[in-house]
This record gives sequence, C-alpha cells and structure tokens, in this order.
Amino acid sequence: MRDHHAPHREHADGRDGFEKRPGRERGGRGPRVFAPGDLKLLLLALIAEQPCHGYDLIRQIEGMFDGAYSPSPGVIYPTLTFLEESEMICGDAAGGKKRYAVTDAGRASLSEQAIALDGVRMRIDVSKRSLRGHDRPPEIHEAVHNLRHALQMHHGRWSPQEILRVRDLLNDTAKAIVDGPAVEQPAPENAE
Repeated sequence: MRDHHAPHREHADGRDGFEKRPGRERGGRGPRVFAPGDLKLLLLALIAEQPCHGYDLIRQIEGMFDGAYSPSPGVIYPTLTFLEESEMICGDAAGGKKRYAVTDAGRASLSEQAIALDGVRMRIDVSKRSLRGHDRPPEIHEAVHNLRHALQMHHGRWSPQEILRVRDLLNDTAKAIVDGPAVEQPAPENAE
C-alpha cells in the first residue's frame, strides 16, 4: 500500500508567530478553514472515535466550529472515498447509507500523526475565532475591507523593497492587535 500522507509542514516563519500561506488569496470565499491534509486527518480521527456516516461527520465538524462553518458534502465525500481507497477506513452500506469505520492501518496512521492532529485541532480553534467575523464592530469590519481594497489596488507593483515594507506593516499591525490595547495613560487634569 502506498503512503498517501505527506509529512506535515509548518508555514510559520518562526519569527513572529503569524502564519505565512503560500499561493494566492482566496477571493470572496472567506478564510481557508483547513490546511492541506487537515481534513483527511480530522475525518480519520473522528471515525476512529466512533464509526459514523458522512452526514454525521459534517454535523460533528459544524459543531466544532459552533455553527460558523459547515463543510459541504462535495468536500467530505471525496475525502472519505480517498481514505477508503487508501485503506484507512472501510465503509459498510448496510441500510442504504454508508457507515465508515477505521481500519488497523488508519489507527496506525493516526498514532504516527498524533502531533499533526493536535495542530489540526489548534487550527480549528483559530479558524473558529476567525470565522466569527460577524462579531466585529462595523468600524473594524470597514477597516478590514479598506485593507483588502488597498492590497488589491496595489496589485502588480510589488518591488522586493515594497514586499518587505508591506509585510512588516501587516505583521506589526497583527501583532499589535494580538498583544491587546496599550496601557492607557491617565488624561492630564486641566488646571483652570
């Protein structure tokens, strides 16, 4: 049997803790929820916890995201087919609906990828917070929109120096947001 699982790769540069994603932006489809290979590993883990149907897996993942994200059947079922063809899971169609269970090879794969699975679960927590964008105040939502618009307007004029300048601006801003509000100094009293 071929090993269908690529080694887990981290995209963070290690300097500031913010993720670098290769490739293009995703346009209007919203943030990427799963990194490559994450969904396969997550489905394998969920099936190992309890044999279930594809629909049950969709609902479990939706629950992990507190309803903010629900994977489509068009993503789940091809991934299940891949796992089944890789002999990580087996499906039983008794009763008209296919119920999936983990195989010994699937359990061994999960054991080998325990650290990667922890990373998947951590990224789910981060994505869940990101998907709650509707919790943002309108002023912040507008500022994010303005930032995206500025980046789109800048398309095609990226010199090496400009890339570094914009990267540093964005990373510094993101870090400042994560670090929280600056300690506010008391307002000077007006002596009148």
